[in-house]
Amino acid sequence: MKNILMTALALLGIALVADAAMAADAAHAADAATEAADAAHEAALELIKGGGVGLKGIGGGLAAGLGAVGAGIGIGQIGGGAVQAIARQPEMAGTIGTNMIITAALVEGVALFAVVVGLLAILG
Repeated sequence: MKNILMTALALLGIALVADAAMAADAAHAADAATEAADAAHEAALELIKGGGVGLKGIGGGLAAGLGAVGAGIGIGQIGGGAVQAIARQPEMAGTIGTNMIITAALVEGVALFAVVVGLLAILG
């Protein structure tokens, strides 16, 4: 019985010492991770402040690309709706076609604006 009690106490002591050591290692690892994150953040800020063309290029390219894709989807929806409307009422084809062209021109204007803003973001 005495051996079991001594073994249990020894295991408890080892567990406490190991737990304290692991806590110290975890704290040290957390400090190292925080320092690494701070360094990465500083590097990113320096890249942005220093006129980093890489991030500007990515942002401008995404703006221009998404503007063009959005306009393509919008004009496709306009054309599809116009064709369906003309199929339902063929006598209104002229009016529907005129409204379709005006609406598509407005969408294309917004797309052109998005592309220009994206390119200005890269250059500016």
